[in-house]
This record gives sequence, structure tokens and C-alpha cells, in this order.
Amino acid sequence: MSSKLLDHPKALCNRLRHIAIEAGNITLKHFDDSGCLHDSKQDGSPVTLADQEAEAYIKDALKEVLPDIPFIGEEAKAENTCDKIGESEYFWLVDPLDGTKEFISGSGEYTVNIALIHRGAAALGIVYAPYIGELYGAYGPGTAFKWREESGKETEISVRDMPSNGITVIASKSHGGGEQLDRFLEKFKVNKMIKRGSSLKICAIAAGKADLYPRFGPTCEWDTAAAQAVLEGAGGCLTDAHTGERLTYGHNRNHQWLNPEFIASGFLIDF
Repeated sequence: MSSKLLDHPKALCNRLRHIAIEAGNITLKHFDDSGCLHDSKQDGSPVTLADQEAEAYIKDALKEVLPDIPFIGEEAKAENTCDKIGESEYFWLVDPLDGTKEFISGSGEYTVNIALIHRGAAALGIVYAPYIGELYGAYGPGTAFKWREESGKETEISVRDMPSNGITVIASKSHGGGEQLDRFLEKFKVNKMIKRGSSLKICAIAAGKADLYPRFGPTCEWDTAAAQAVLEGAGGCLTDAHTGERLTYGHNRNHQWLNPEFIASGFLIDF
């Protein structure tokens, strides 16, 4: 790859921030009427005009920034129009509207996720929650940050030490873990359980607001890549729930881009 931007990840991260914010503005145009402007994909998951228009914008914008990098997006996969990764060291992994169920319900806990994958690893990521006005990003170890639209201020973020009074576990609003989650949590001293939508769960750990997010259930690679870059940039980890190995990308499991079950955490877990 000859682009100089790949040698300057901070500058590239700033470009992606602007793209994510503009894509978020596209979703907000549909937020008030999201309850009626949606359909279902072949797998039964919901899709809105906001998903489709935001991804189209992101794809075009990324092609302007780095035209030779393949693009993989949730809506492109649904329409079978993803680029071929081939032998490329890099590819984009995008979810234009993570948390579509939250979007349709009107909760506002949805995000725009843009990740740059390098040799299978989430090298750079932006997670933007347009309704809430929060943006998270990172481009390597020790680079994680949070930006609030209301104040215009950017602050460094990092995971916290394990609290002595017990950990805070964060879980999905839309997908419960059931008995498997309960069994997993038996090994921890749990002080509190909270629920959030979309990749904001992983970002809450990166920002030191929670400690553990076990996910026992199906997710796709575009659901986690950007937030994993943020979490790792903040000193945390996102690992396969069964092997303890770092999650990597570009596997296209069963042609569905599926992740294994995973654990997002602010501390190392003994597997």
C-alpha cells in the first residue's frame, strides 16, 4: 500500500472521525421515523434506510481516502457486493448502524462503526453514537480517546483496575446470555450488572465504566472490530470465549462473517 496515510495512523483516524460523524448525521435524519422505514434481510434481522444510506456514504468516502483498500460492510454483505480481500494486508470493516433494533425502538443507543483491519487485527477504529453525541477512537496501544459533541472536548480513556468491591458486568439490551452467562460469572465477584445497546458495551469497558462483557451468542465481525480497536487502545482485550485467543478478522466463517463467542474485558482472564 503506497498511501502515506497508512504511515500516519493518527491523521487517518482524524479523517475517519469526520466520515463517521457525517454518516451519523445521515442516520439521524431517519431517526424520528425509524419505526416505519425498515425491512428485514434474508436472515430476519432488521434493516433501515438509515443503514443503507449511511453505508453508501461511508463506502464512497473511504474510497476517496484510500481507494485501493477493500471494503466489507454489513449491508454490502447482505447485497453480496463486498469487495474481495484477496492478498491485501488491509481491509475496511464497517457497520453503518450497529444496534438497529435500538434505533428502531427509539432508544438511541446505536453506533456507526468503522475499522481498519491489518493482517487480521483491528488496527484502528472509530465508534460514533450520533444520538448520544459520543465518539470513541483508537489507532494503537495507549491512543484511545473519547470525544463528546456537547462540550467539544476530547479526553484520553483507559480501562480501570479491577474494583475491590466487585466488577461491573455489561450485557446486551437485546440479547441475553442465559444459563451460559450465569455459569461463566460464577468465577467472579459481581457488584453490578448494567445493560447497553450496540458496541457501546465494549466502549464502556474501554472508558473504565464497566469491567466485563461476555457475549455468548452470534455476532458478526463488523459488530466488534472498531470497538475492539478502541478497547485494546485503552489497555483492554477482546478474546475468544473458549480459547482465550485475541479475536482476529477476515475469516468469513460459513460465508456469514461470524465471530466466535467472545469476552471483552478490562483485565486478563485465566482461561
